[in-house]
Amino acid sequence: MKKLLLIRHAKSSWADFSIKDFDRPLNERGKHDAPMMAKRLLDKKVSIDAFIASPAKRAKKTAELFIKAYNGDKDDIIVNEQLYLAEPPVFFEVISQVSDQHDTIAIFSHNNGITDFANQLTHTRIDELPTCGIFAVKIPIKHWKDFKDSDKEFWFADYPKAGDD
Repeated sequence: MKKLLLIRHAKSSWADFSIKDFDRPLNERGKHDAPMMAKRLLDKKVSIDAFIASPAKRAKKTAELFIKAYNGDKDDIIVNEQLYLAEPPVFFEVISQVSDQHDTIAIFSHNNGITDFANQLTHTRIDELPTCGIFAVKIPIKHWKDFKDSDKEFWFADYPKAGDD
């Protein structure tokens, strides 16, 4: 059984409009939400074997905050250029290339692609994966190359403001 966590980057800063989209940093809320969401995963006893991130500053920093909560090293994050503003076909391609030694992977990327991809996986639909939101599925496969054509089971979804309603 393989498990996939799709994680949208945490809230980023729009304070300086001269900064390129790729280089936008996390804002204070984003810096707070990422460790909090990582702790929620740890509280659920969700292990993560590989952290795979878009190279954009906000996505990579979100992954760094998650891996730190997992007592990992930020140098262990797999940065994949294709995940910057990726569309669904790219996610399938990236996942198919993951090493089979990893049973649970977390992919840190961007909207709209990450929401569109999540909505293609199971019968569970989301309007928009919120910043630092997590959409998780279980896949009854042994090899990531089989991901695209396999059945996928919705596992859970969570986001920073869940329970605040």
